[in-house]
Amino acid sequence: MLEFDPHVLDEKPIPPPEDFSKKAHVKSLEDYREMYQRALADPEEFWGEQAKRIEWFKAPTKVLEWKLPHAKWFADGKLNVSYNCLDRHLEKNANKPALMWEGEDGSTVQFTYAEFHERVCKFANVLCSLGVKPGDCVTIYMPMIPELPIAMLGCARVGAVHSVVFGGFSATALADRIVDCKSTLLITADGGYRRGKIVPLKETADAALEKCPTVGKSIVVRRTKEPVAWKEGRDLWWHELEEKALKEFPALELDSEHPLYILYTSGTTGKPKGVLHTSAGYLLQCMWSTRLVFDLRDEDVYWCTADIGWVTGHSYIVYGPLANGATLVMYEGAPDFPRKDRFWEIIDRYKVSIFYSSATAIRAFMAWGMDWIKPYDLSSLRVLGTVGEPINPAAWKWYFEAIGKNRCPIVDTWWQTETGSIMISPLPGATPTKPGSATLPLPGIIARVVNLKGEPVGPGETGYLTIQKPWPSMLRTIYGDDERYKREYWERIPGVYFAGDAAQCDKDGYIWVLGRVDDVIKVAGHRLSSMEIESVLVSHAAVAEAAVVARPDEIKGEAIICFVALRTGYTPSKELRSALMDHVATTIGSIARPADVRFADGLPKTRSGKIMRRLLRELAHKGGISGDTTTLEDLTVIDRLAKAQAQEEE
Repeated sequence: MLEFDPHVLDEKPIPPPEDFSKKAHVKSLEDYREMYQRALADPEEFWGEQAKRIEWFKAPTKVLEWKLPHAKWFADGKLNVSYNCLDRHLEKNANKPALMWEGEDGSTVQFTYAEFHERVCKFANVLCSLGVKPGDCVTIYMPMIPELPIAMLGCARVGAVHSVVFGGFSATALADRIVDCKSTLLITADGGYRRGKIVPLKETADAALEKCPTVGKSIVVRRTKEPVAWKEGRDLWWHELEEKALKEFPALELDSEHPLYILYTSGTTGKPKGVLHTSAGYLLQCMWSTRLVFDLRDEDVYWCTADIGWVTGHSYIVYGPLANGATLVMYEGAPDFPRKDRFWEIIDRYKVSIFYSSATAIRAFMAWGMDWIKPYDLSSLRVLGTVGEPINPAAWKWYFEAIGKNRCPIVDTWWQTETGSIMISPLPGATPTKPGSATLPLPGIIARVVNLKGEPVGPGETGYLTIQKPWPSMLRTIYGDDERYKREYWERIPGVYFAGDAAQCDKDGYIWVLGRVDDVIKVAGHRLSSMEIESVLVSHAAVAEAAVVARPDEIKGEAIICFVALRTGYTPSKELRSALMDHVATTIGSIARPADVRFADGLPKTRSGKIMRRLLRELAHKGGISGDTTTLEDLTVIDRLAKAQAQEEE
């Protein structure tokens, strides 16, 4: 668990700006508490009422079927997620901007809802022409370009299940995910832009497809126009397919529990786990939470800076905002290219009013300084949000003062790939905020901080964050591994959802999330499995054994530290350290590049052979060990590791 300064629990609440509260969807803490109590008293009636926000082909008569740990929400209803994101807005808002896209190279494209709808219908026809059927899995490996949400919504329109893989992942990681979900189609691009360089996505995809026999076709978007290798009979240009496609495609009527997407997130084993989300419950909670948490209004210009390869982009770039008829900004590139003022220039030019970014990015902005910010007019902003890992109070206060000018509420949101949508967050017109706290659970969400017996811990005591009752956007299973779903989420503390995060509650009931309690590392908001990284290290000819832990990092939240024992015949060197870092980055992706590799002649283990990562975390963080070492098999291992580290630092 993370180190935690108990003094932050004494932070005085910052009330919402009075003028903001007067116009907000939820205007006061009393209004929030009334809504929360209503949901608590009769959750099915509450969610059944919220479900009227959806445009149904057949309205459901049921709300929840719950047989621990499996939920069905609105089970007898019929809908289409793509229809709810597009068609429902055409009567009143056909000419309203849906998406304002900007490439890193400065190119721009804008779509009205009518134009976006036409593109999605055309792509739905493309999918059908290639034989894609409801329930088929389609893998999407693309840069942050408009064709990415078009592909997702096209899949939803025809009932295909999409699996978006982050464009920074390697061929091995992509292949593993394609094989696991048995995709029949890959959608990619010739490349993308990142910090002025071309990311060769097609080249990576081609390498992955050598190991993916289920994929018959690969659709390629022409983004960079650079020459790429081409496999006749398999590879197809997106623009050529789209040119021939019809402009109309009636959205299929699908069951409420029809699978919408699989999204792979790292777990504590070497195999990535495919989190499965279905249609109605997921859409409803994304839509509802977008409106409440960001106080979304018709006139807002909304920008979530996440990559769609992660769940934040699914829920809060694509499904939640579009279902509400919002105007979105979407940006392809890095925040520091060509200069460190790119985000502020975009906010100024597009008059962004809602800005949702990661705690990692905010720490970077703070480090870069005010000179990059001062030239720009940020007065259009009215709500700021954070996502990813917990934001420390100093960064929160800087965000509030430097970007929000002390007038924009900050919604510090806690949720996960598995939860599907925001679970704990301030409501900007209602909740007094405390820098560093996600504050209170949203109505309909029963969050508790408990011990391993499931008993609530006292104010200021560290426990495990749990969700006590099912919620509409919850994951339904781990794709192809229901036993793992039961074991990881519902059996650690029997009967409740185990989030895997340590947390504390203060005397006001505010929740302070401290970080992961398992062996998942969060780098810049991206969850990476320590086991997956260890497996890669051990695959190198020089490595006999490896243990990977996290160290707090001011910019990225956590940095990856690798402890490595070498095979006989290999000796530690700077060259080998660099080679191992490259090996991890090449195999998994650059986001997984270790911050440090430390050589050891042995790793600390229990008598049963389990590596004690807790001690290695402490060593990586503090340079020494003060925790309990009584279960160690060899007490001298820690001394040797600490001595080796001290020598390196000299």
